[in-house]
Amino acid sequence: MSETTAPTPYLDHIDTLTDNGWPHLRYLADWMRVTTAPPKWHLLSTEDKRERASRVKVALLDFRADCVTRLDIFTAAQLTELSSNPPPAHDGLLSRLFVVEDLSCDMIEILGLNLDVDPMFFREHISDYIWYNTRDPWIELPDIDLVSRKRSHFHASYSPTRYFRTHRDLLLARMEAGGFNVLRRIDRDGIWVPGADIPGSEVGLLRSKVSFWLQPRKESNTDPVTAILLVDPSITRGFPLWGGHNDFDVCPSVADKVRVRPPQNSIFEDTIYHLQNMSAEDLAMVARDPRMLFQKPLCVVCAEWQTLLQYTSTRLTQLEWEIQDPYLRNIEEDLTTTLDKLHPWRRRFPLYKTIVSEVLTKVIRRQEFPSATTNSLCILEKDFELILDKLDQLHNRAERIMSVVTAVMSIEESKKALGQNRSLARLTYLAVTFVPLSFVSSFFAMNEDVTRLGRTFWIYFAVAIPVTLLALVVVRFSDTFNNIARRLLQSFAMKRQQYQHYDNKHQ
Repeated sequence: MSETTAPTPYLDHIDTLTDNGWPHLRYLADWMRVTTAPPKWHLLSTEDKRERASRVKVALLDFRADCVTRLDIFTAAQLTELSSNPPPAHDGLLSRLFVVEDLSCDMIEILGLNLDVDPMFFREHISDYIWYNTRDPWIELPDIDLVSRKRSHFHASYSPTRYFRTHRDLLLARMEAGGFNVLRRIDRDGIWVPGADIPGSEVGLLRSKVSFWLQPRKESNTDPVTAILLVDPSITRGFPLWGGHNDFDVCPSVADKVRVRPPQNSIFEDTIYHLQNMSAEDLAMVARDPRMLFQKPLCVVCAEWQTLLQYTSTRLTQLEWEIQDPYLRNIEEDLTTTLDKLHPWRRRFPLYKTIVSEVLTKVIRRQEFPSATTNSLCILEKDFELILDKLDQLHNRAERIMSVVTAVMSIEESKKALGQNRSLARLTYLAVTFVPLSFVSSFFAMNEDVTRLGRTFWIYFAVAIPVTLLALVVVRFSDTFNNIARRLLQSFAMKRQQYQHYDNKHQ
């Protein structure tokens, strides 16, 4: 529980909603009291809770027709002052956007109270669970479409890829993600290819979200709008895979001035960079559709999905090489290891397709939105459709690889069984060798007077050796004898038919 004794009217409002029709908001209320994911409450000291509850990192962007200004906010008092005062209506201001990194109890309380934010906006952003147990209290059930169309917020989930030179860097990155207030995780890819990857290197797949909320206009459509953009904190360990994505504009000419872009080490700074460099046409579109403020962050989401698809295609290609050339695998690995590498991707593809489909349905193709007369996000519809098609292709490719691996394993098992049968054949030859010897020796042993065998001892070898050789020849060439006998019978049958036909003809 939080140690603060200050009034919390927004949290009290959430408690009231929890008891009167919105039970799933209980998780948000517990989150605000614990200051992070409730299951972590027993791991936090009083100082940890106080520090987490008071985190504030916000950039206030004011959009005008000719420029975008930025004001950084690091204290709760400053955030309270700027969020409680409405934006000026006659200052050429088009919109005001609060870009928030991570979330905290203080930020939710201040922004939620002063801007009258729907609590479901915060509730849907703070967790990243992809499946639930039957007794999990943090279950997040989706709204029916009728209700979701009335809400003035939406979310876009994606999975950035990050490269780690050592396994220790990945573990440290997981600990860093554990320090976020919002629940985010890093999934280990677990695929390492000899000769292609540095020994011990890892690729992590993050689970991230970006969320957008718009305060509906209360008066005319010409008044400035206020919006909130929630982005995730950044992992400092490791590097963006393949150096990150390119800019979203065509390359400038030699005569044009090149903008200085900050390194892609911070989702917060990278998002603000793209928002501050919106074109004049994009800024003019904000008045007709405030969702234009979400177009650039959605471009970042699209670019991260494309990077993930390229990485997935690379890994599936490497798995195909392992099937074709066993020398590409480790000495102690077999095709069972290849299956172990493939199973996580087969599990991820349906999840990825569901996430992209939700972005298409609930964000890009959504026509009804407060204070909007057009849809400025539909320009990205083709890009996300291509991503969804690519996911289908990769999913089918993974299933085909699974079938090939299973078939190859069956062939290898058949080869092992064939080798075992050959070993049994050798044992059969030994048995065939000794059975005639035993028979002949038993046959000659029926004489009661052993001394009388001196003159006939040579007969044993004269009879046993030919019989043994004959038995070996019969066993060794039994298939050949069968084929010869079959051909003779077929030839005899054909001649008999010819004779019968000749007799019938001349009768």
